[in-house]
Amino acid sequence: MPAGGAVPATPGGSGSPGASSDAGTTVAPSGAVPAGAPAGTGAAGGGPADPAPRRSRAGRNLPAALAVGLTLGISCIAVLLFVPKAFIGVVGVAVGIATWEVAKRLREADVLVPRTPLIAGGQAVFWLGWPFGASGVAGAFAATVLICMVWRLFDHGLNTAPRNFLRDTAITVFTLAWIPLLASFAVLLLLEDPAGNLRVLTFMILVVCSDVGGYVAGVLFGRHPMVPSISPKKSWEGFCGSLVFAIIGGLLTVTLLLEANSMIGVVLGVGLVVVATLGDLIESQIKRELGIKDMGTMLPGHGGIMDRLDSMLPSAFVSWLVLSTLL
Repeated sequence: MPAGGAVPATPGGSGSPGASSDAGTTVAPSGAVPAGAPAGTGAAGGGPADPAPRRSRAGRNLPAALAVGLTLGISCIAVLLFVPKAFIGVVGVAVGIATWEVAKRLREADVLVPRTPLIAGGQAVFWLGWPFGASGVAGAFAATVLICMVWRLFDHGLNTAPRNFLRDTAITVFTLAWIPLLASFAVLLLLEDPAGNLRVLTFMILVVCSDVGGYVAGVLFGRHPMVPSISPKKSWEGFCGSLVFAIIGGLLTVTLLLEANSMIGVVLGVGLVVVATLGDLIESQIKRELGIKDMGTMLPGHGGIMDRLDSMLPSAFVSWLVLSTLL
């Protein structure tokens, strides 16, 4: 999720074939007509060229991205306002799918994470926060780490030594912490009284503000890449746009929804922009190393579920920390 904005892609930019969508390269659409070809000639050399999907300057299929984003946003708001506890189930399903997407991509790259205990244990880490709070999350996390270690040790049988055991188990623990553990803080935030659902809604609105502000400012004004070696399309101008939108959003939501000191909204807005941007950069680097564009294909215009959660996950933890401490 481009929380830090985008700079226009330039031909011949950095990145490898199949790299993430942040690679900064310009790719000709399928059916493009070579220079000097007669007008109306398509790729096959006879018929009209197929219309390419409408894409924004940041590389998205904009109509699809907007439709999916609005649908998800309205659905989450409705669930949080009318059936708050059902939101735990919605996020639990998203966490399971995201963990499966990442495990699948890792195994395609010959990183043999133990997929079954990782996904099942990740659900335990997430769900046990409901009845047992932080202690349930911590206990499930530790138990899942141990189970995954033993599973990977013997997944090729008792007579075969595992290959790349240290690398695979380390990446397994990283994935468990990256997705289910960070997502569990959304549950802890939801269960806080009073108005836990409004606290979750606040942090989600601020992440969207960061995303929209970064996208608009980056596309319109982005000229100075933030971290070109990781995400050449992310700009400092976009980051400033994220800050402006998130601070305004924080002032309004914390004051109107949570009825708290507006300065808490400023702190929360700035904090979420920083971690949302870092979360996006982390996923961009992972996709770059794996040589892929997206973690999945479930959401048109966005990629996979994990491609929508990359900024939300660290933001859930920071929101829980800030709001639990200051409210």
